[in-house]
Amino acid sequence: MDALNRKPADPSSAHSSDHSSAHDGDPTTRPTVPPARPESEAGARRAPAVAPAGRDADVIVVGAGPTGLLLAGDLAEAGVAVTLLERRDDTTSNLSRALAVHARSLEQLDARGLADELIAGGHRLPGLQVFGDAMLPAARLRSRFPFVLITPQYEVERLLLRRARQAGVTFRYGAEVLGLTQDADGVTVRFRAADDGAGEAAGEVAGDVGSLRAGYVVGTDGARSSVRAAIGLPFPGKAVVRSVVLADVRLDQAPDSPFAVRAARDAFALVGSFGDGWYRVLGWNRHAQAPDGAPAALDEVREVTRLSFGTDFGMHDARWISRFHSDERQAPAYRVGRVFVAGDAAHVHSPAGGQGMNVGLQDAANLSWKLAAVVRGHSPDRLLDSYQEERHPVGTAVLRSSGALIRLALLRAAPARALRRLGGQFLIHLPSLSRWVIGGVSGIDVAYPAGPGAHRLAGRRAPDLRLAGGRRLYELLRQGTFVLVTPAGEIPEGATRTPATDRVVTACWASERRTALLVRPDGYVAWATDATAPGERAAALRSALARWTGAGSDLTDPTGPTDESPASASSSPSTSSAPAPARSAGRSARR
Repeated sequence: MDALNRKPADPSSAHSSDHSSAHDGDPTTRPTVPPARPESEAGARRAPAVAPAGRDADVIVVGAGPTGLLLAGDLAEAGVAVTLLERRDDTTSNLSRALAVHARSLEQLDARGLADELIAGGHRLPGLQVFGDAMLPAARLRSRFPFVLITPQYEVERLLLRRARQAGVTFRYGAEVLGLTQDADGVTVRFRAADDGAGEAAGEVAGDVGSLRAGYVVGTDGARSSVRAAIGLPFPGKAVVRSVVLADVRLDQAPDSPFAVRAARDAFALVGSFGDGWYRVLGWNRHAQAPDGAPAALDEVREVTRLSFGTDFGMHDARWISRFHSDERQAPAYRVGRVFVAGDAAHVHSPAGGQGMNVGLQDAANLSWKLAAVVRGHSPDRLLDSYQEERHPVGTAVLRSSGALIRLALLRAAPARALRRLGGQFLIHLPSLSRWVIGGVSGIDVAYPAGPGAHRLAGRRAPDLRLAGGRRLYELLRQGTFVLVTPAGEIPEGATRTPATDRVVTACWASERRTALLVRPDGYVAWATDATAPGERAAALRSALARWTGAGSDLTDPTGPTDESPASASSSPSTSSAPAPARSAGRSARR
């Protein structure tokens, strides 16, 4: 499950609106701010890209949570001029929820060189506990990360913020978005400098109203999204569960697992470890319903934990306590003209399954390479329509799955709870069922159908393929490009003419496999062929490259000429066209 997650701030962690959603409550206590980390931890900063005349940025991202930070970092690394607006100052901690990082999110972080560092500071769970002894075993996932990582969201934000700074993202803290207007050429965002002086670093006076202009705007500013409101997008839905209490506490007795969930007749609770002696406790008591604004006390948290687990684990020294309600909502569109929404600005749902932050990160990974391709002129604007077509069905599926889990937790009647226990036993003893459920929750089985006549692998997630020379696919994806994978010793005829390493790099299978794959920067298969005739294979590849990358047949191997990958020669790039729309989710590609 997701659990609202608050951390004393430091300059290396993001303070975002990404998860400041309508179901967040105000804390009854505020955490203290620890000493700043050494500035050297941020690493060398790349000079920001220069926006075209008449614009302050190519893209403005609003909200510096995990979704916004990953998106902004991707764009900046692709040479796009990015400004990130955040309404908080850079020393204020933010309400955030997540404790669980699923396998697909770890793969996306691996493609950015961050996964191993994040994993080193977290807990690996063999699966996701649902109720009682029911466990969704992540070991059955076909992934380099067959586990659920338990780590505070602020650690994810810290790494993504460091990367975004290094890439040259321009940050504007203390900027409250008031509205925006868009036309055929761009978007103008109006904002006000925060009353607490957060905007002074940018030469602004508290209360001043300013504006910035960009080609595109992305709202990653949470369920109360100012961006979504400014473009008139509705956010239909309802509250699923009310008066949920949560706290950061010390425990005299550690639970059996660093991430434990229990449901009783009239209550459920979650206890998750931060790994530093502090625990996040989240609980709901049917007989203790209060308005979101009502103060929550430690005794109330103890009581709901005892009802659920039979013990409060010797709970004491709460550093933060709050109350919130959980909504199920989804915007009907993720794009309106030049403006997009992602993460909690596009969809919110119950914390069951721990999918919230994960889905937002995957929204960002899907949108970032498309925006970069359009901004840099490699692809037409209609490529951006595929963001809605690919990600909206995923958001709908997550609302359904998390909603089913939370409703199971709320079951009261004895027969219904007995059926829940029986369902848990089915999960344990039917590997195919548990694999199907964890594949959806983890994001591993999310896929984007590629249209009639496409290869069976097109649109599916690419696993971390083993490549010649000891390389891995997700290491190559760190370059932010498409990756063409061909049989060993073979680059299709006509595919090595002009270097285009900013768009496509090539590699060979480590095995004897003969399929050729073109993998998108977000790790999904754009195109594949099993054709064996050289002419047919080369023609199909040239068509795929023009369609997806705008690079025609311009390729080169990332390590330079080798016996398996000849050097490139010159040619003119082909005209690009948008990929076919995708409309649903399915099973991922197999290794």
